Formats: sequence, C-alpha cells, structure tokens
Amino acid sequence: MSAAEGYPGVGRVLVIIPTYNEAENVRLITGRVREAVPDVDILVADDNSPDGTGAIADEIALADDHVFVLHRAGKEGLGAAYKAGFAWAKDKGYDAVVEMDADGSHAPEELHKLLDALTDADAVLGTRYIPGGSVHNWPIHRLLLSRGGNIYIRMALGMPFKDATGGYRAYRMTVLDAIDVATVASTGYSFQVELAWRSHRQGFRMVEVPITFTEREHGVSKMSGNIFKEQLLRVTLWGAQSRKENLMKAIGRKPREDQQTWP
Repeated sequence: MSAAEGYPGVGRVLVIIPTYNEAENVRLITGRVREAVPDVDILVADDNSPDGTGAIADEIALADDHVFVLHRAGKEGLGAAYKAGFAWAKDKGYDAVVEMDADGSHAPEELHKLLDALTDADAVLGTRYIPGGSVHNWPIHRLLLSRGGNIYIRMALGMPFKDATGGYRAYRMTVLDAIDVATVASTGYSFQVELAWRSHRQGFRMVEVPITFTEREHGVSKMSGNIFKEQLLRVTLWGAQSRKENLMKAIGRKPREDQQTWP
C-alpha cells in the first residue's frame, strides 16, 4: 500500500475512478488528482475496457504507489463499479472514499473543498446548483433536464439537496457500512440518488459544496435517455413507498415486514 498518512481531519482517503473506454483520459485525471491532493490514494476501477484503459492504468500504478487498479470482468454499470471500489476500500482500511468521473468533468483541483467539508460531516455532495457552482459546455436542453430532474427528486423524496444526481462526492466509510451499500439495487446513474436517499434517511450529517462541472473533451458520454428514465422511475417508486410508510405510521400501523421497502 502507499505511504499516504491521510488527509487532515478525515484520515486515509481513496478516490475511486470508474473507467470504461477512457484511454484518452485516465492519465490526465490521475495526474491531476495526484498534483491537486497528494495525500489521497486513487483506485481505477476498470470494466475491462476494450480500448486498453486497464493496461494504461496498470502502467500508471507501476510508477506511482498511490495509484491502484481494480480489473473487473466487464461493463456492469456505474453503481456496480463503485460498489466494488467501496468493498476494496473497506478491505484496505480506508476511512473515506470519493467518487470522481474519469473524463475530467469533476475538477480534481476542487477535491480539497469536499475533503475540508468532510472534516465536520459524514458525507459531502459536490453540487452544481448552489451559489458558486456551475455547469460548462452543456446544451441548454440537458441543463434543463438535469435541473428539472433534481427539482422532481426533492419533491418526490423530501430531500433538501439541490443536486442529488451529481457524481462528485465524498463519504466516510461508516456511512457506507450503516446504509449497507452492498444491497443498493441501482446500477446506473440512479445509484447516486439511492446513496443520498439512504444516507439522508439514516440521519447522517450531509452537506453540499459548490463545484464546477465541465463536459468531457475526450471520449464518449455514457449518459442516455434510458438512464434518465430509469432514474425517474426509481425515484417515483421510492417516493410513493415512503409516503405510504409515513401514512401508516401516522395512523399507528406498522408496515408488515414483507411490505417494508428500502432504500
């Protein structure tokens, strides 16, 4: 393992970067993280990329003892990659994990903001839609879709977060243990909403910090209309289930065990 002593006030931090066909980006993103916050380690979780991303990551890891590579059998979705990374972090004794995209849309130069906030919180969400946050190089229809989706999520689930779909965030390992992250059902981008939803329901201290999101310059985006539809469908179901549970509690009835739902 690396000789990192940890980030002040947080402990040993692992930045997890899922990759699939990110050969053009993996050197850039790992280099930026290492320069921005030398006190953290990096895990590249590669889904057997046919463009050779995994082999490039291996070369980086051989030259830098702060970088590690987790080779996965194939493309199983963003959530599955993060769950595998979380399990790896727990096994290696890390105190906190950070989620970061490989394409540079999450600026490693802002990582210190998330980690500084984590010193007094259990989880930190990097947020595009609060003062100081911004989005660059997105077409207007995609920006409206994202902002509208987050408004719907707040209404459906009763969460206060302005950006529950964002993928730049930090969690203490104690949070992931408490919410039983291994049982998270979502595999696509709704994974981010489910993690925030579970953590919020458990009463953890969660804060948002502003980030700058910049659309990728290299490679192909993994986002699609089907992913967005899956996310909204799950949110609608979770919201309906939560309202049903709250109603039953209000009238003094406890849901049967087989009717209780999670997240």
